Amino acid sequence: MILVADESVDRQVVAALNGIVDIYDVATMNRGVSDDVVLSIARDRGAVLLTADKDFGELVFLQRRTHHGVILTRLSGMPPEEKANLVVDVFRRYIDELSDSFVVITASGVRIRQRI
Repeated sequence: MILVADESVDRQVVAALNGIVDIYDVATMNRGVSDDVVLSIARDRGAVLLTADKDFGELVFLQRRTHHGVILTRLSGMPPEEKANLVVDVFRRYIDELSDSFVVITASGVRIRQRI
């Protein structure tokens, strides 16, 4: 799987996923670009987008922007290492379901909405 990590994703999460998936890190490669550009980068690479920014939900659902999957983490207040462990666990458990889906990861669970 190819993954684009948005700037909003904690560095510990990006580091923990390195080696599990092929990661393009926006914070390192294209710092400061708009959400629209980030989604385009992910789409053009055939990648799933990992973000903590709810604005991508608007781009996907209201504006109907094309994507290959979006994973939204809603883990504010959780220590970065705990976030990393949780996100890695989600990737290990659900890797085959993450592409072409809108996924929300919270401390209490995972919701996967498959594209219809």
